[in-house]
Amino acid sequence: MDVRPGQQDTGEDSARGALGSTLRYLREKAGKSLSQLADDTNYDKSYLYRLEAAERISKRPVMEDLDRYYETGDLLVRLWKLARMDAFVDHYKAFMRLESTANVVHMYTPVIPGLLQTESYARVLLSMWPQRNEEELEEQVAARIGRQELLHRNPRPTVRAIIDEAALRRSVADPQTWADQLTHLLFAAAQPSITVQVLRFSAGVVPVPGGSLHLLWQPDGSSVAYLEGSSSGDLLDEQDDILTYRLAYDRIRDMALTPRDSVTFIERILEEHRS
Repeated sequence: MDVRPGQQDTGEDSARGALGSTLRYLREKAGKSLSQLADDTNYDKSYLYRLEAAERISKRPVMEDLDRYYETGDLLVRLWKLARMDAFVDHYKAFMRLESTANVVHMYTPVIPGLLQTESYARVLLSMWPQRNEEELEEQVAARIGRQELLHRNPRPTVRAIIDEAALRRSVADPQTWADQLTHLLFAAAQPSITVQVLRFSAGVVPVPGGSLHLLWQPDGSSVAYLEGSSSGDLLDEQDDILTYRLAYDRIRDMALTPRDSVTFIERILEEHRS
């Protein structure tokens, strides 16, 4: 199924669809129209409609408010948690499709980004996930490395990767794997189409705490922002949201080391590792 930015599977068999159906059922059971519900809860009518139509995922406080309104305990909050997981999976799939066709990719990550990982380093990271057998692991590694094909397209996309210092201070157990990964970062930074910057600890708190930020531009001029945490992912295509995160990214870029100083910093870490 083709999923556009900001859209997901809204079928009744999805958690998101179940949440929307439950919201509609509770409203109709209470004998309320959308207009009446909007008046009672102070939420916009069109927003409530989009929740019931499974076109949007709310924030948790909205579900808590509606649980209190309908006197349903924590039913809606529990359904919301499941819907959020659906949203994470579907948003990630849509992000992967958009990344593969983007002509400009800007990212800030607290880890070494998948686009710049070596195969052996990716395998180490992905093997840390519990209950993953060897076949699943190799499929995941192949999928991650396969994403890097976009770096070799003609014309090549413009890529800027801002990497948190923490990612460069946390080596893997195998010394050669880590040395190869640092060397690969330096090789990437030497490519005309790729810019690598390091955000030092001393820069302070970033405007996107606790996760990564990707900004993607398509050849037709459209753009999206993708925010990813440890258990959630949001794909945003509304211009106000994109502008907010473009400005946040600009702040992170200004806080980071220059590209030249970043290369020097990575070289120093590599030398320390080898000594």
